Amino acid sequence: MISYLYSKKGFCVYLASDSVRKDALIFKEEEILSLADNLFISMCQDIIENGVSTEGEKVRPKWEDGTFAYTIKKFGVVNRYDLSKEFPAITLRKTYIKSAVDELLWIWQKKSNNIHDLKSHVWDEWADENGSIGKAYGYQMGKKHIYKEGEFDQVDRVIFDLKNNPYSRRIMTNMYVHEDLHEMNLYPCAYGVTFNVTGDRLNAILNQRSQDVLAANNWNVVQYAALVMMMAQVTGFKPGELVHVIADAHIYDRHVDIIKELIQRPTYPAPKVTLNPDIKNFYQFTPDDFLVEDYVTGPQVKNIPIAV
Repeated sequence: MISYLYSKKGFCVYLASDSVRKDALIFKEEEILSLADNLFISMCQDIIENGVSTEGEKVRPKWEDGTFAYTIKKFGVVNRYDLSKEFPAITLRKTYIKSAVDELLWIWQKKSNNIHDLKSHVWDEWADENGSIGKAYGYQMGKKHIYKEGEFDQVDRVIFDLKNNPYSRRIMTNMYVHEDLHEMNLYPCAYGVTFNVTGDRLNAILNQRSQDVLAANNWNVVQYAALVMMMAQVTGFKPGELVHVIADAHIYDRHVDIIKELIQRPTYPAPKVTLNPDIKNFYQFTPDDFLVEDYVTGPQVKNIPIAV
């Protein structure tokens, strides 16, 4: 149970259930704790307390030692992040914002499916001897399609619509293409985005079929918050809401104790993240165009076991 108390000027007090946190922290208005932390803590608490274990079921992932990787899961988790209030990077531990943006740009800007175009090594497990992950992610974003208005790939179609028909209810992307699944080394997890303009705000829904909460939750949130910021800037809007819909949100069995420790930690005000205002072309953005200030976090969680 998460409770929020408000003063006349806004959010002041955050109280969590005793099983998660045993403190009540009061801050001045300018020291509001990260709302993304609150969502993350609440989600993890709900999964641990009310989720269903897959132990004994037929599962695909395995640990490095060959044993099956079971999870505690919740179906249909929905989190909303108001980007006009904060950039949703959690402070319980550090999320490497620029690395997350680099991977996002690898998919959406470079439209690449080769890990040699990516600075991090998070995709190494799924790449072949040539560095390809198959017809997945960036490959799908770069594939051209015929529309009444002409030929576009999915990224260019989004930009075209936001500039020319921004109040359309059909501005969406999809990387889960069934005819190509057999040539993907990993089926897309975060597979679809729907953009929607409300007034002068650009909003987006990120649909995700499956998520490893410890390893990937805030990584994906940061990525698609950054995408909304970039798309808003190049199409003349302000960032609005990011709604994250996860069909299967799970905590792996070997992650439960790590999560329990993580959500007991103190939290801090959200970082200030601003975008280089001079960039007006989506294809000119780099991770360095994101200025990250005042990002105070708890210590990094190291050596997280990853199920493959």
